Amino acid sequence: MGFFALVTGKRGPSGFGSASTAEQVTEGVDASNLTAIVTGGASGIGLETARVLALRGAHVIIAARNLDAANEAKQLILKDNQTARIDILKLDLSSIKSVRAFVDSFNALDLPLNLLINNAGVMFCPFQLSEDGIEIQFATNHLGHFLLTNLLLEKMKTTAKTTGVEARIVNLSSIAHTSTYESGIRFDRINDPDSYSTLNAYGQSKLANILHANELSRRLQEEGVSITVNSVHPGLITTRLMRHSPLLMKAFKMFTFCMWKNVPQGAATTLYVALYPKLKGISGKYYVDCNETKPSKDADDENLAKKLCDFSNKLIDGASKI
Repeated sequence: MGFFALVTGKRGPSGFGSASTAEQVTEGVDASNLTAIVTGGASGIGLETARVLALRGAHVIIAARNLDAANEAKQLILKDNQTARIDILKLDLSSIKSVRAFVDSFNALDLPLNLLINNAGVMFCPFQLSEDGIEIQFATNHLGHFLLTNLLLEKMKTTAKTTGVEARIVNLSSIAHTSTYESGIRFDRINDPDSYSTLNAYGQSKLANILHANELSRRLQEEGVSITVNSVHPGLITTRLMRHSPLLMKAFKMFTFCMWKNVPQGAATTLYVALYPKLKGISGKYYVDCNETKPSKDADDENLAKKLCDFSNKLIDGASKI
C-alpha cells in the first residue's frame, strides 16, 4: 500500500483501504459469541474500536486509567446501542501493580476471553520514569501490554479450546517503529535520560509492539494453540495521544494533511485484524490500511524479538521485587 493508495483511499488486495471505516470492515460480522478487552477504550480509536465491537454484538471490557472517562465512553456507546454489553475496569499500563490488579478483577468476572486489543499508549512524552523505574513510553506502550498479555494467555487458551473459536490478539504499533534508536531496542540504556529522544523512544516502543507480537505468535504456533497475534499501524489520527507535542504535530500536519484519517478510519485496521473471517489462522503479520505490509528489518529480526522477550521478563521480575 503506497502513498497514492493512502491519499486516494484506493483499496488493496483485502478489498479495503485507508478510507475504509471500522463499520465497513466489520459489516455482516456476528461477534455475539465473543468477549473482548480493549485497552485505552475510553477515547480516540480505542473508543471507536469498543463501540464497533459492541455494535457487532461482542461483550466489551474497556480497560482504562481514567474510570470517569471510561464510564462516559460506556454511556456514549449505550446511548446509540442500548443492548451493548460494556464493562469498565481500571488499568494503568505504566504500573506493573495495576496490570496485575486488572487481571485479578477481570478473572473475578468469570468471563471467557476471545479478543485482546492492546490499543492504549502514550506518545512523545518528556523523559520520565514509571513508578517501577522504567522509561514511561517503553513501560506503557510495550511492557504493560507484554505483561497483560502474558497474564491473560491461559484464559485465552482455555476459551479457544472450550469454544472451538480462534482467539486473536492485536498489538497497535505504528509506522513510527521505523524511527527508533540505531540499535533498535536500547537494552543497555533503556532508562538513559542524557541520550533520550522523545521521537526515538516512541519508535522504540512501537518496534517492541511488533517484536512482541511476532515472538508470541511463533511460540503459540509451536504449541499448536488456536490464538493468532498480529500488529497494526492504524494510520495518522488526531487524538489525545498527541497532547505532549502540539506544536510539532501542528507543523507536521501542515505538510502531511492529505495523509490523515478520521477516527472511524483509524480503527478500521484494528477491527479488520480482530474480526475479519478470512484472516483465520493468519498470525505474526503486520497490517496497514487493512492490508498485510512488510515492516522494518528490525521488526522481522527473530533474534531481536527473543532478546526483547527475555529482557522484558527480567524487567518485570526486577520491578516486582522492589
